[in-house]
Amino acid sequence: MLRYIGWRLAQISVTFFLFLTVVFLLFQAMPGDYTKQFIMNPRIPPEARRALQERLGLTGSVWDQYLHYVRNVFTGNLGISFQYYPREVWDVIKERLPRTAVLFLVADLLAFGVGYPLGKYIAWKRGKLSDYAVTVTGVLFYTIFTPLLALILLFVFSNVLGWFRSGGFLTPSVWLRPPVDPQVVFLLLAATIGGILALGGGIFFLTKRIGHPRPRNWARRSLILLLLACAALGWYRSGIGTYAWDIVWHMFLPVLAVTLISFGGTMLLMRDSMLEVIREDYITTAKAKGLPDKVVRDKHAARTALLPTITNFTIGLGFIVSGGIVTETMFSWKGMGLTYLEAVLQQDFPLAMGCLIFTGILVLLLHLVVDVLYAFLDPRISY
Repeated sequence: MLRYIGWRLAQISVTFFLFLTVVFLLFQAMPGDYTKQFIMNPRIPPEARRALQERLGLTGSVWDQYLHYVRNVFTGNLGISFQYYPREVWDVIKERLPRTAVLFLVADLLAFGVGYPLGKYIAWKRGKLSDYAVTVTGVLFYTIFTPLLALILLFVFSNVLGWFRSGGFLTPSVWLRPPVDPQVVFLLLAATIGGILALGGGIFFLTKRIGHPRPRNWARRSLILLLLACAALGWYRSGIGTYAWDIVWHMFLPVLAVTLISFGGTMLLMRDSMLEVIREDYITTAKAKGLPDKVVRDKHAARTALLPTITNFTIGLGFIVSGGIVTETMFSWKGMGLTYLEAVLQQDFPLAMGCLIFTGILVLLLHLVVDVLYAFLDPRISY
């Protein structure tokens, strides 16, 4: 396994180098000269332009610019953002990335938590009324036009019911005199969500030793509820719980939109994969042995059918930047997707290139994660 991981890392390095080359040539092939946009930017003082040009490697030939660009990427120097001058590109990405990561991670986990068991169940009960109803619902959410879904949610929950704000990251009236920076509150909130997920996973694996399903499920639910209560109590006593709740309140509608769309894809993929697996001979053999349907479904069929669903879920996380463009624009959520769109519209090419580079790194690493997960989920796979 270690030898295989090393070989895959070498492949990823070569692929990433080719990806950097394509990104550089793509921006070089665009009409016009983005260096002129940099030079004519009124936000950059004249005395600072020459120094920044030399730092970004914009003064030499195309080949010199390419070498400078590759060296800057591998040293973590992604340049200066034209739009947010004098902020570094990496500084802007560090600010916006957690917002997109939390938004899509929470939504995808919720969609997977509902879509996986539901797809498994309706495939096992195929042909029933529940199968048709859930399948039609999944197709509806999976194929719906994302801006249309966003407009429906905004109209119903914001305009008609008035439960949530129409967009944005926070309520200005709440943050008039905050004791801490909003980004700090959001990072603490992200750390809380990450801690809950990590401890929840630990609870799931630790309680697997409980043999009977009823006390095992009772123990899991009790411990998770206790964990959530402790987290809520900690935020309540921290003195900044109101600010955290304001961010969560604004995040509800974009999370709901992404969850509904991801749920449709996850459920349909799990259903189709499950329908293929239950036709296999080993499933027929397991039934012939007299094993309960639940055991055959969950331990024999669902584990194999889970592989393409895990692949789709994991690799899909790598495209949070491109996937977040529409969602974050509709809900005015200041994440990576909206940042990338604004960078392209404002011709802020260093920031746009930085977003693309980060997306490439994330996708390549998640491909490696999928390969390693396959070895644990399917014992037939060996490296």
